[in-house]
Amino acid sequence: QVQLVESGGGLVQPGGSLRLSCAASGNIFRINAMGWYRQAPGKQRELVATINRGTRTNYADSVKGRFTISRDNAKNTVYLQMNSLKPEDTAVYYCNAAVSEISEMGLAEHDYWGQGTQVTVSF
Repeated sequence: QVQLVESGGGLVQPGGSLRLSCAASGNIFRINAMGWYRQAPGKQRELVATINRGTRTNYADSVKGRFTISRDNAKNTVYLQMNSLKPEDTAVYYCNAAVSEISEMGLAEHDYWGQGTQVTVSF
């Protein structure tokens, strides 16, 4: 099993910044892609940004130029730097990781989610 623990959410005024972190621990052989998703009240969960094991990134159009995803493979941690925040960025942000684990069955990849962290952008 693998656990993802997010931190860094909170209340910020429009135009402000926040940095989210997500640390993975447990039965980890290798973490492949990592990403951030968000879910606003009454809406479906949507992709915010992803990063592969290297430096290839992908962003939702709504956050391009404002958010930056990065990772530290040595720490099994992914970050999301959020700048120029807008009220429409308000949501619960979830970390996701595709993790290769070793078990009696061999090497297999499983998808894990964090518990979510609330980001509220408001005056």
